[in-house]
Amino acid sequence: MIIPLRPGQIVTGLTVSVIIVLAILASHYRSNYYKAIKKQREFVQLAEARLNTINNMQRQQREVAALDAKYMKELNNARHENDRLRDDVATGRHRLRIKGTCCVPETSASSGMGNGGTVELSRETGSTLFDIRAEIINDQHKLRFLQDYIRYQCQ
Repeated sequence: MIIPLRPGQIVTGLTVSVIIVLAILASHYRSNYYKAIKKQREFVQLAEARLNTINNMQRQQREVAALDAKYMKELNNARHENDRLRDDVATGRHRLRIKGTCCVPETSASSGMGNGGTVELSRETGSTLFDIRAEIINDQHKLRFLQDYIRYQCQ
């Protein structure tokens, strides 16, 4: 059996239906709004984290550049000093001597050379010694740089 509806009931039913639909839409858009706000916060946090990473990397690069400049300056000074000494030996302003002792058996006849004398090196040998010294200085500076790099950058 069909129940006849009055016009007031129809309007009330439509009004309630529209209110329900509007409530559902409002809830849907409100939910989407809060999801968007949450994603925005996540993106802001991600951007800040990336910016902090970039800033840390730039700071580390500046520190490494400062370490490099410091040790390159020290290395260049040591090289110049070594070159100056090599030139002094090559031109004869300085001589390289090695203090040494000579052990002579007591049964042999007396020799003219006593203990504690010096041996003068040739210029070529002196140049070779300065080459070796330059490489030692170079290696020591590299090691100090790497030790400081590890100490301050690889924490």
